[in-house]
Parts: sequence; C-alpha cells; structure tokens
Amino acid sequence: MEALYLLVPLSVLLVFCALWVFFRAADAGQFDDLVGPGLRLLQDDDRAVPPAQAEQERLP
Repeated sequence: MEALYLLVPLSVLLVFCALWVFFRAADAGQFDDLVGPGLRLLQDDDRAVPPAQAEQERLP
C-alpha cells in the first residue's frame, strides 16, 4: 500500500512530462507534412469526359 503513495504521483508526473514533450514538438513543427503537398500537386485529377456524356451535359 505504501508503494502507491510513490507510484501514483510518479505516474502522474510522467504523463504530464509526456504531454509537455508532445505539445512542444507539435508547436515546433515536428509533425508537419512536408512531402504530402508536393505529391498532391503531381496527382492528376482531370479525367476525360466521354463525348456522349459531354453532349448530354450541354443540352438544356
């Protein structure tokens, strides 16, 4: 039982230290995606529309 008086505060302190390290790294830009925007630019989302469908879209 006496061990809990030591282990509970130590575990709470460890959790707060881990959260502090995480938020400090997030603020410093550690988790920013530097590759994704460049790859998204290269993806081609333009698809050719079949001529029949294009005709139907133009007609009122």
